[in-house]
Amino acid sequence: MLATDLFKNIPNLPVTEVLPRLLQALEVNSRAVLEAPPGAGKTTLVPLALLQATWRNNGKIIMLEPRRLAARAAAQRMADLLGEKAGETVGYRVRMERAISEKSQIEVVTEGILTRLLQDDPALEEISVIIFDEFHERSLQADLGLALALDAQAVLRPDLRLLVMSATLDAAGIGNWLEAPVIRSEGRMFPVETHYLPPAEVAAAGNRPLDRLTALVPKAIRQALTQHPEGDILSFLPGLGEMRKVAQHLEDKLPANTQLHLLHGELSLAQQQAAIQPASLGQRKVVLATSIAETSLTIAGVKIVIDGGLARVPQFIPRTGLTTLATVPVSLAAADQRRGRAGRLGPGTCYRLWSSADQLQLTDRQTPEICEADLSSLALELAIWGIKEINALKWLDVPPAAALALARDLLLRLEAIDATGNATRHGKALAALGLPPRLGHLVIRGHDLGYGSTACALAALLAERDFLKPQDSSRTNLLPDLPLRLELLAGQRPPTPGFLVDENIIRRVREQARHLRQRLREPEGKLQPEVAGLLTALAYPDRLAQRETSGRVRLITGQRASLATEVFSEAEFYSVAHLETSNQARILLAASITKSEIQQHFSNQLKQHQEIRWEENTGRINARQITRLGALILEETALTKPDPERVATVLLQALLEKGISQLPGSEEAQKTRQRLLFLQQLEPERWPDVSDKALTATATDWLRPHLLNLRSLEQVTRLDFNEMLLTNLSWEQRQEMDQLAPTHVTVPSGSRIALDYTDINAPVLAVRLQEVFGMLDTPVIGKGKVPLLMHLLSPASRPVQVTRDLRSFWNTGYFDVRKNLRGRYPKHHWPEDPLSAPPTRGTKKRPG
Repeated sequence: MLATDLFKNIPNLPVTEVLPRLLQALEVNSRAVLEAPPGAGKTTLVPLALLQATWRNNGKIIMLEPRRLAARAAAQRMADLLGEKAGETVGYRVRMERAISEKSQIEVVTEGILTRLLQDDPALEEISVIIFDEFHERSLQADLGLALALDAQAVLRPDLRLLVMSATLDAAGIGNWLEAPVIRSEGRMFPVETHYLPPAEVAAAGNRPLDRLTALVPKAIRQALTQHPEGDILSFLPGLGEMRKVAQHLEDKLPANTQLHLLHGELSLAQQQAAIQPASLGQRKVVLATSIAETSLTIAGVKIVIDGGLARVPQFIPRTGLTTLATVPVSLAAADQRRGRAGRLGPGTCYRLWSSADQLQLTDRQTPEICEADLSSLALELAIWGIKEINALKWLDVPPAAALALARDLLLRLEAIDATGNATRHGKALAALGLPPRLGHLVIRGHDLGYGSTACALAALLAERDFLKPQDSSRTNLLPDLPLRLELLAGQRPPTPGFLVDENIIRRVREQARHLRQRLREPEGKLQPEVAGLLTALAYPDRLAQRETSGRVRLITGQRASLATEVFSEAEFYSVAHLETSNQARILLAASITKSEIQQHFSNQLKQHQEIRWEENTGRINARQITRLGALILEETALTKPDPERVATVLLQALLEKGISQLPGSEEAQKTRQRLLFLQQLEPERWPDVSDKALTATATDWLRPHLLNLRSLEQVTRLDFNEMLLTNLSWEQRQEMDQLAPTHVTVPSGSRIALDYTDINAPVLAVRLQEVFGMLDTPVIGKGKVPLLMHLLSPASRPVQVTRDLRSFWNTGYFDVRKNLRGRYPKHHWPEDPLSAPPTRGTKKRPG
């Protein structure tokens, strides 16, 4: 137990009142929930109070903070209250930085650290309690850490205490879910006067976040400084880009006694500390911050909050497997958190840069990250923990099945898990690096290939924001050259004209690269930008691309994207690191990779197959042997002897797409088909159906066998389609067919006239009138059921009468026709009695 005199400097903050109840709750329960408003002092005082708990048995207190800056600040504040330095009784551990010692009993850590502690020691032998601070932020790592801790508590450590703390949490709901008591601190929030903008002013600012914030925030800050002679200003913006743009608009426009600070996790520690510390005597301070300043981080002196109303959140897109940063309206809970920053020290003011009507449209809470994020890190940690069924753990929100399946597919490709879902030795190694699985794979495989120093630098570079930025912020044609960035990082080339280098990011990249080299025991070596393409491909094997045209590539998934290929001298293949998919897919960061590198390092994923394709413009089958990696074509050679079965299938499909009626059959075959259609209509059960629909449906049976070993339309035209149509008819049917649907009819003149079955309902006999003199009745076919439609022609073979009743024509219509034809064709016979006149084929002088 810590001596009482160590607490003599602890302030009497609102949470102090409930500390006895909290200690009592944890005395008899292994879980508890603490709800306390902003400024109540829970982050600072609760861990210190727990030092006195008898059940602790000198076990460590671990407190999770969602951000590194908040973790350092919380540890330093507690150490100050104890009259110590960070690293003594209170220490902290964040990525690449730690301040702990053998004396440390409280450790403030970022959320990923807890996962590593659990994986290294599932029983957490030296830990007595885990505090999940600011749990309302619902980060992926916090949800995972709580799920693993609950599992460890249930199986290995029933005495382990778990405490969930938040200001805007649904405490009752969490308490029911955890089966834990809920302790509430009323807090001491001073009144905050809240202002909204008129709808017209909001509309005039536009819909684009950057334009809107640039128009509204500087104006609001200047007005607030004028209207409020005291107090510092905290303005919430979604990201560093917006912060810098607003800062540019405020330069030289602030009073002389007002200092401007930016507060962002990517800035240096000195810059962050300057934003947090009180302003100098007689000075005022304006702090532009992201959501990092919403919760446990205290910024001294703030009495005025200007809220831009937007937040930047990661959103995973399962369709593409990519995570993008989306700018979205804040939730009601986050807006209240932000407003509360103005009322911690005394009465304050909050300016919300949206209308009161917009306020009614805000959602209650932001969607938990676990519901929208890339789950590859979570899936790997679960595999290492031994979890195959997601419901084996207790989740506040169960990870989405689709995103989890995609994550496991990626891990399998990265060889981080095996086919059964178990973590491999490689998977455990890359998880231990504390990087996302993709970048961990890049580092370890790059090290194995002898490119360790470059791999560490590249992984660090890809884990950070891009340090190369255009001087003109409105410029959209960014420079996607990844090797160039490695050269700049190594100091191997001068600055690029038109672009600026962010030295803060450069510094963090170098620190992270050094940290990774230490983990791998990799000596610092000269960077090799020429292997950037290969190393990037190791991390993003699902984003390899092939150039289709200048400025356009095809990704391994088949998706098209724009890329400034001229930057890479129009190389054929690319490894893509950053891809923008919000509107039209655009590649922001890439490196070229050679075909031989792909063939060597992705040989187990290459697929060889015969591609047999119909070429419409040549009328031929094109057969190739193709080596593919997804949608990328690496090798392509012509096949002289392709698989005849596959060729026949493709050729058949091409013919059917043209339509049965367009098959290049002979005129004889077309007439045979028409006769069969006529007969099938007469006797459907006896004669085959050769309609377009029927022939299409049965083409595999009657046509495909004849296509074997053919490769062109010209060869298809030589097929005997007439025999194909008759092949299934018996000898008797063929004979009967000639009787029922004859090809020709002999007329009185002796001529054999071909019948036309184009209209199967009315077969036509087209004959010159003179040749049927003496024929009394219309000829019939189809067992005497169907009279032919007679087209009676002039000597010039032009129709003069169409009839199915020849007898009636002789009695009535013939005489009008005779009168007309006698004048036009005087050399021909036009008898008054056509039934007794001899038929003729010619003229009076040449009867034929």
